[in-house]
Amino acid sequence: METELLSAAGGQDYTLLALYARATITVKLVMLLLIVASFWAWSIIVQKALVIRRARREAARFDRAFWSGEPLDGLFDQIGTEPKGRAERIFAAGMIEWRRSHRDDGGLIAGAQARIDRSMDVAIAKEADALGRGLPVLATVGSTAPFVGLFGTVWGIMNAFIEIAEQQNTNLAVVAPGIAEALLATGLGLLAAIPAVVAYNKLSSDVDRVVAGYEAFADEFATILSRQLDS
Repeated sequence: METELLSAAGGQDYTLLALYARATITVKLVMLLLIVASFWAWSIIVQKALVIRRARREAARFDRAFWSGEPLDGLFDQIGTEPKGRAERIFAAGMIEWRRSHRDDGGLIAGAQARIDRSMDVAIAKEADALGRGLPVLATVGSTAPFVGLFGTVWGIMNAFIEIAEQQNTNLAVVAPGIAEALLATGLGLLAAIPAVVAYNKLSSDVDRVVAGYEAFADEFATILSRQLDS
């Protein structure tokens, strides 16, 4: 009898697709959820990496133009009031408020410096929110996927023990297939969580550095405008 069980176990298919096909409906749903979460996380990872890379290039290109010695009014006229670049939008927010703060006689309305600073702060906050959009999804996948996979594993092992009780046989050939199917859920959970956690930490750090660059530019720009206000 034992020889027959071992022979039957050896003849079973243990590929990932076969393990999935033999799993219970609950474990299958858990696996599908983890696969969808993994693809969702990877789509966000790729998209945010491209967005951050583009933001860095735009910031570097605008920084060269800003410090090229060209008059600020001329640079603003070139990029317009609704530029595409993120750094350019912060600059445009400050310049728009700068021009609005001038009276018809050429004088400045009181509190211009504070309004310019607030305008650029609001623009920076909007860009930071746009850059960080999607990162909470990575954090959620990274923190919950292992537990979702563990749930699938516990459920699968529970069914494996039920099968053992029904067959009244604790032979490894009876236990192994059910446990292998159950552990696949944990593996998929880790497969979804590990890249999500690593990418979240990396992308969050990159976003913070980009936003810090925007804030540094806003401070430098505000200093330049402050000199003109004082003069």
